[in-house]
Amino acid sequence: MRPDGARSWGVARPRTLPLADTLERQRTACARLGSVLYADVIAAVAADVAAGGVCAAVLGPRAGDPLASALPLRLLGAVHRLVLEGRAPALAAHYPSAGGTPGPGLADDFLATVAEHRAAVEARITDGVQTNEVGRSAVLAPGLAEIARRSGLPLRMLECGASGGLNLRWDHCWYDTGETSLGDPASPVRFVGAWRAGPDGLPDLTGPVRVVERSGCDRNPLDVTTAAGRLTLRSYLWPDQVERAARLEAACAVAARVPASVVPADLGTWAEERLAEPAPGVATVVTHSIVWQYVGRDSRDRLRRALRAAGERATPGAPVAWLRFEPAGAVGDLRLTWWPGGDEAVLATAEYHGVPVYWGSGADQAVAG
Repeated sequence: MRPDGARSWGVARPRTLPLADTLERQRTACARLGSVLYADVIAAVAADVAAGGVCAAVLGPRAGDPLASALPLRLLGAVHRLVLEGRAPALAAHYPSAGGTPGPGLADDFLATVAEHRAAVEARITDGVQTNEVGRSAVLAPGLAEIARRSGLPLRMLECGASGGLNLRWDHCWYDTGETSLGDPASPVRFVGAWRAGPDGLPDLTGPVRVVERSGCDRNPLDVTTAAGRLTLRSYLWPDQVERAARLEAACAVAARVPASVVPADLGTWAEERLAEPAPGVATVVTHSIVWQYVGRDSRDRLRRALRAAGERATPGAPVAWLRFEPAGAVGDLRLTWWPGGDEAVLATAEYHGVPVYWGSGADQAVAG
C-alpha cells in the first residue's frame, strides 16, 4: 500500500487485510521512510488493539475498510490534528511538529489522547488522507522540462487528484542538479542535489519552460490559501519529518501568490471534458502522482479512453503528454506517454514522498536505497 495517504477517489481494488496486518504494513512503511515516531506509535496502537483497548474500539468497526483507504494514517492524522490545534499538550511534547521531542511516554500519551478525544478522533477518521506531497515535484519537474523541450511549446497543466494544487505550481520552485537548473532561484521551495544519476547522467533541467494553464480536479479539493486547508495538510504529514513540513509551508506561501484552479470532480469525467478538443499552440500535459490505484475502475478507464482519443487528434502543434508518478512495487516510477505517436518511457523511480529521485538507467538503485 502507499505509505503516506489516499484521497477519497474510490478504490480500484478493494483489498482488505486483518487489522493487525494492516497496522504492521503501515508500521514497516513508516520505519522504512524514516519516521521512527510513527513506527513506535503504530506498534503501540497494534498492542492496544490486541489488548482490546481504546484503539480496538475506534478501529474495530472500520477493520474491513479497503487497504488503500490508509486506515492507520487516518487515525494518526486525526490525532495529529488535535496536537496542532493545541488540544493535546501531553502528546505535543513528543511531536517535533509542535516543538516537542519524542520521549519514553510517547505510547502512553498517544493512547491517552485517543481516549480523551475519542469522539473527535472518530469524527475525523472518516476523512480521506490528504498530503499533497510537494517532494513529488522533484520527480515530475525533469519530465515536464523534457516535454517543454520536445514540444517547443508552453505547457497546459491538467492534474488529476490535485488535492490543494501545490504541485501545479511546480515551476515556481527551484531545482538544481549541480549541472542544470530550473525554476525560480529565489523560491522558498528548493530541491538541490535531489537526484541520483545512472549511467546516462542526471536529468536535464534546461528550459525554457512556460506554464500557461494550471488546472486540476479532486474529489475533495483543499484551499491551501486558508488556515483550514493548511491545517488539514499539516495534520497528515508525519510529525518527526520536519523537512517535509517546512517544504509544505513554503509551498503554501508560493500558492498564495500563484493562482491555480482545482475543482471538485471525478477525474474520468473531468478529463473527458478537458480533452474533448485539441488545444493548438500548447503542450497539454495530463499528470498525477500517487493517485492511480485509489481511483475506481470506471474512472481509470474513462481517463485512458479520453487520453487515447486526445492522442489520436494530437499533432506536433497540439501535442498531448501523460506524465504520471505511481507505485511500482516498493517505489514509484515516473512514466511519460507522448502523442502523436503514443510512445512510452519510464524516466525515473523514487520513494513515494518523492526525494531522492533515481534518474534514468539508475532507477533500480531506488529499491536498494
